[in-house]
Amino acid sequence: QVQLVESGGGLVQAGGSLRLSCAASGIIFSLNIWGWYRQAPGKQRELVAEISSGGSTNYADSVKGRFTISRDNAENTLFLHMNNLKPEDTAVYYCNAKRRGLGFASGDYWGQGTQVTVSS
Repeated sequence: QVQLVESGGGLVQAGGSLRLSCAASGIIFSLNIWGWYRQAPGKQRELVAEISSGGSTNYADSVKGRFTISRDNAENTLFLHMNNLKPEDTAVYYCNAKRRGLGFASGDYWGQGTQVTVSS
């Protein structure tokens, strides 16, 4: 029904950059909130960034000024541009899509995750 596939994770030195991608397929026309979450070992999953269908964005304080969330609507792809990476950014990053309101039943979908490791 809905498939989200992340890519772009890897190992990078502190201060470096990565771009994560999330390719969406299936019945996605009614999904109106897209985001990236991350989970480090022993910690709860946390919101990194969100973007709504209207283009509004929301970022965790820890990544403001360093990360940018964007969408390529023509390719149904969500991106997370990560700059000036820090060791504390190390986590599994997950793509997320939600269906809220608009007369549709609520939905919540996740990708499989991609590992980001930042070395000091």
